[in-house]
Amino acid sequence: MKANGRKRLFLGLIIISLLLLTLVVALVWYLFRTGAPLGRALWVLMMVLAIGFVLYALGGTLSLVISLISGHNISILSRAREQVAYAFLPLALRVGSLLGLEKDRIRASFVQVNNQLVSQGRTKVEANELLILAPVCLQEAACVRKVTHDINQCRRCGRCPVGDLLSLADKYEVHAAIATGGTKARQLIQDIRPKVVVAIACERDLVSGLQDSRPIAVKGIANERPNGPCFNTRVDLEEVEAAIVDFLFEKRGGSGENLYQ
Repeated sequence: MKANGRKRLFLGLIIISLLLLTLVVALVWYLFRTGAPLGRALWVLMMVLAIGFVLYALGGTLSLVISLISGHNISILSRAREQVAYAFLPLALRVGSLLGLEKDRIRASFVQVNNQLVSQGRTKVEANELLILAPVCLQEAACVRKVTHDINQCRRCGRCPVGDLLSLADKYEVHAAIATGGTKARQLIQDIRPKVVVAIACERDLVSGLQDSRPIAVKGIANERPNGPCFNTRVDLEEVEAAIVDFLFEKRGGSGENLYQ
């Protein structure tokens, strides 16, 4: 599926979720309206809260739609846009399941939405503030040089993408690390303290990582699984490099001095 199609899927599920929520509010309104005085009092309180939430969600959704279609931000609604995207993700997953959609398709759509929003934020950092975070399943399973504690144990034999990721890290002078799971990933981020992360994982782990790492800017790249999940996976190195370049200040000059925009 193309990137634009993935983004539209998540956006469509958010809109459907918002419509369903509106229907629920309308039903509750009807039930309270026909009830006792206490029910009417509770109805008034609930409606004030619900209307405020719906207006906030509509503003965030509108900002999200405009950002994804036009590539421009509505700065006053930036926070609402991000909160709507994350808040509606669990509901979008449930609605998608009811519609017979695979959860990984929805998660992939969410990751694409996140990546575009991160790019529009135009976050730029120094090289030592960027971390490439990869899963251990990228390493050749039969390799005896385990890189879980030190990625530099890799000898770059070319049998798996780990050596290529190290080459990219050397080229751009950024950090690179291997995580065995969510707990290890959080520990690495805490130890290295990057300002931005280029994260490689399956869709489920990417979404979990995006939620855990907020407010750090993260670009997610789904791994390729020709041999099934969690075994000798691959990654599009061009996509990884593009994400790195998008985050870093642009170097200018050829005298060894780094001048940044």
